[in-house]
Amino acid sequence: MMADETKRRGLGRGLSSLLGDDASEPRSDGGLGVRNTLPMEHLHPGRFQPRHVMDQEYIDELAASIASKGVLQPIIVRRHPEKPGAFEIIAGERRWWAAQVAKIHDMPVIIKELSDREALEVALVENMQRQDLTPIDEALGLARLMEEFSHTQEDLARTVGKSRSHVANTMRLLDLPDEVKEMVNCKQLTAGHARAILGSVNPMELARTVVRRNLNVRQTEKLASRKPGGRKPPTRTPKDSDTLALERDLTNLLGLKVDIDFGPAGGKLTIQYKTLEQLDGILNRLSHGGNGIREPA
Repeated sequence: MMADETKRRGLGRGLSSLLGDDASEPRSDGGLGVRNTLPMEHLHPGRFQPRHVMDQEYIDELAASIASKGVLQPIIVRRHPEKPGAFEIIAGERRWWAAQVAKIHDMPVIIKELSDREALEVALVENMQRQDLTPIDEALGLARLMEEFSHTQEDLARTVGKSRSHVANTMRLLDLPDEVKEMVNCKQLTAGHARAILGSVNPMELARTVVRRNLNVRQTEKLASRKPGGRKPPTRTPKDSDTLALERDLTNLLGLKVDIDFGPAGGKLTIQYKTLEQLDGILNRLSHGGNGIREPA
């Protein structure tokens, strides 16, 4: 238990435990943790890569930079659990793809000894802290961390350096239909659009309308609120004269706005106040009587 807590705190510091001082100090375990270079053919994509969408334009731009300046930041790898002499990429797969486009033959790496569990957590956290995952990939990564490592949303927020509300709102995107998720992945819709669409009774229809009309997030929110099942205020039954008169009498008695709602199963009395002093006054009258309000017998 203590080891798990130590590891999670290290990840929460932004992977400093992976790229810290030990990266420049030789060790007796065959160079693990030391910066090395490995032939490209010895490197293989990671099984725990959270990124489902590879932006080819980004890869091409990165390849041009690598061709000009070389690979400036090593990728993180571990020994491949199934292929002797090979290594599995844990973080930095896009740099590896771009380096191949740039016809680089050897890749700078940091070799780490990681279990499957550690490899998955590092891959997810590293990618999310870079803030360039698609919102859907980020949501999938967060859900996977919660499912496989029993994180609470608060623990998860600390681990990835996000707010709890960001974690909760991002994970809600997984409730969208697959076609809408694909629109987000393809950047036809932003995360803001997607969250607004979640409130619609027919998110697929609304998503198509948003894309077709090129609506912004605010316009999408307004459109979602007008859809059946959207977030529109409930209609109120007109009050009769007796109810209005009772509201008026109570308002005059208390000196505060009073609202009465009747329903099939009963009713609701609402007293509006602006300051804590006004609230204290109401509580004092209810507790001790006064101004015509009687204590219960």
